[in-house]
Amino acid sequence: MDEITIYTDGACSGNPGPGGWGAILIKGENKKEISGSQKNTTNNIMELTSVIESLKLLKRPCKVNLYSDSAYVVNAFLQNWINDWIKNGWRNSSKQDVKNKELWQELFFLTKKHNVIFHKVKGHSDNEFNNRCDELARKAIKDLKN
Repeated sequence: MDEITIYTDGACSGNPGPGGWGAILIKGENKKEISGSQKNTTNNIMELTSVIESLKLLKRPCKVNLYSDSAYVVNAFLQNWINDWIKNGWRNSSKQDVKNKELWQELFFLTKKHNVIFHKVKGHSDNEFNNRCDELARKAIKDLKN
């Protein structure tokens, strides 16, 4: 099974507002940068989209170390929120519908295809790959506005 490292980030100019996401996929010495944007979105949607789009690029099942500064994304898996949501019919602990349910469902499906290990990194710190993902996300927003 191939081992891949992925860094992701999402950003929004206003929340909601124009948003962007960026990701870097690393396999050995090879790196691939991807990014995208949406006109009217939220930061959380962009964080989820960066992870989903990264995993969708993988052509076969892989072992993935995924790094994100989004507690929203990482804690859903590390603290088993997602399994509780599924068990409760996609309702959260407050008995409300889980926001961004379709994105969570797509991400959950992808985590079953790949062996994904989530890692939380500190945002806007000294991690060069996280910082680069932030640059990609912000550039995607800037390009959208032009």
